[in-house]
Amino acid sequence: MELKSQQVRAIAPEMDPLKIGMGWSVEDLKKPQIMIESTFGESHPGSAHLLGLVNQSMEGIAESGGKGARYFATDTCDGMSQGHDGGNYSLVSRDMICNMIEIHNNATPYDAGVFIASCDKAVPAHLMGIGRINIPSIVITGGVMDAGPGLLTLEQIGMYSAMYERGEISEEKLTWYKHHACPSCGACSFMGTASTMQVMAEALGLMLPGSALMPATSGDLKKAAKQAGEQAVWLAENGLKPKDMITMDSFENAIMVHAAISGSTNSLLHIPAIAHELGLKIDGDTFDRLHKNAHYLLDIRPAGKWPAQYFYYAGGVPRIMEEIKKMLHLDCMTVTGKTLGENLEDLKKNGFYETCNDYLKKIGLKRTDIIRTFEKPIGKNGTVAILKGNLAPEGAVVKHSAVAKEMHKAVLKARPFDCEEEAIYAVLHGKIHPGEAVIIRYEGPKGSGMPEMFYTTEAISSDPVLSKSIALLTDGRFSGASKGPAIGHISPEAAEGGPIALVEEEDLIEIDIPERILRVIGVRGEQKSPEEIEEILAERKKSWKPREPKYESGVIKIFSEHAVSPMKGGYME
Repeated sequence: MELKSQQVRAIAPEMDPLKIGMGWSVEDLKKPQIMIESTFGESHPGSAHLLGLVNQSMEGIAESGGKGARYFATDTCDGMSQGHDGGNYSLVSRDMICNMIEIHNNATPYDAGVFIASCDKAVPAHLMGIGRINIPSIVITGGVMDAGPGLLTLEQIGMYSAMYERGEISEEKLTWYKHHACPSCGACSFMGTASTMQVMAEALGLMLPGSALMPATSGDLKKAAKQAGEQAVWLAENGLKPKDMITMDSFENAIMVHAAISGSTNSLLHIPAIAHELGLKIDGDTFDRLHKNAHYLLDIRPAGKWPAQYFYYAGGVPRIMEEIKKMLHLDCMTVTGKTLGENLEDLKKNGFYETCNDYLKKIGLKRTDIIRTFEKPIGKNGTVAILKGNLAPEGAVVKHSAVAKEMHKAVLKARPFDCEEEAIYAVLHGKIHPGEAVIIRYEGPKGSGMPEMFYTTEAISSDPVLSKSIALLTDGRFSGASKGPAIGHISPEAAEGGPIALVEEEDLIEIDIPERILRVIGVRGEQKSPEEIEEILAERKKSWKPREPKYESGVIKIFSEHAVSPMKGGYME
């Protein structure tokens, strides 16, 4: 098999001299050429440490007879973009990083790639890019940061901030929490979107077994990065490409793991987008089908007790897979050149679990304190559900495992807001009351780029009364750290004239999570028949007018013009 790099050398006479000009030897030109794509940059803790892993991979590539080339498309941080218009750039950054991966590889073709990222949009961007360019590829993720004093983790800052706004803690106390929540590099130490997508990359078969969500400060992660470089050369020489490996069965495995870990709802944006790049179709209904009767096992924040660094100590993705083994397709191929089932057997023999047990001893916990057994799960009905009805004809997502039981069935009075800023002000200043549905609209991909509604969800979930008596409904999305009565991704979105744009004050909204229902059932506090509601919404639609675009130029304008609906993945089409 002739390598792609050698084919290009034969037809592009300037390729060799240009590579020699940046320090390659003549011998290097003949080697398997491996692109190392990372989001390294001093942008946030999830990416600031990645250069070390890049260099470890370079070393592994060189020792295995290949030649590595480092490429960078730095990501941004959802935490840093919260609370201002920066959040509108978050989802679009995923697609732009994916575009850069396509450009980097296709402009100068490589034989394989090592993809290194940690965080919310960077990991799915790399997985999308891998599907798009379809060269032999392996992922190494940047791991998770350590917890702070008293196991303080960043997702608690939103709660403490809301408590400060309500006068429940002092400014001095809030400042102390801020200064101690991020003691190291790595993804935030809870099962938010960053951690979830690291897990998804391994569950899809694109990582070395057991390497997802390692502590970023661990020497094990550096070893894994070097091994990933070595494996990339093997992948190049054997021509094993993502589309040869990743099937619908691979995605079903990942979604079953998602249910077991109570993964972020943002996965319902990212997994369909990744599948799309691989020529497959995954939608919200796929998640709903697989989550039903799935066992939820992981006691990690935000839904659980422990910080995410403990996930690896308990055995990580392999231990989750061992517990749900009978639910998985064990014959799926992976980057090791072996099936998932073969990888799991190898881990039992190579000392992986003994290493994990050593970590557990240091923190004084048992594995089952962190990852429950299949027979004794935290829950038996998955963790997310897709709701549909006249308010969300294409669907909406809720993490029901994080919703108080009182709100699984409810009829609420609508309080619509056309942006998050207005809604959070109302929540924090006592203008929202039990029995109401806070509706935030025009925050979908076409409306404003689909930012997270993190601070609003934290303000609600940290309020002991509102968290059990109201719901938040939006065509926007939530942080992977969010918990509480939040329903997002409502599709079609308001900017497209979806029913959420037509809701008025004191409309009655029915939420029925067990029956998967989200619908308008009344007007001005009075219940109406389904036929009457249909007529009322149709009349309102006649007078509805699209809003002027929020952005008249730049990347969000381009994104909003081309993005598909939230329930399809919010990618650019």
